[in-house]
Amino acid sequence: MILGRVVGTVVATQKDEGLEGYKLLVVQGVGLDLKPKDSYVVATDTVGAGVGEIVVCVAGSSARMTRQTTEKPVDNAVIAIVDYLDLEGKVVYRKEED
Repeated sequence: MILGRVVGTVVATQKDEGLEGYKLLVVQGVGLDLKPKDSYVVATDTVGAGVGEIVVCVAGSSARMTRQTTEKPVDNAVIAIVDYLDLEGKVVYRKEED
């Protein structure tokens, strides 16, 4: 699994029919300290994530194991929106309440 921050979206009007109706997100990898890495993926959103949120992504065959992505042409999927991150008893991230 990959921890990342949603930094953008991808709009593609022409795509494989297996991707019709899916939101594609640009996710930048982050370390456990939430500092950005120089790694990015385009991931299929399965949970309604938005720009700025910390998310968990899966890649490869795991990305095709969600209800929405089974047998779809995806290699990365956002499978969770992080509410908080606790390391060794200390909360290092907490999602802001709206």
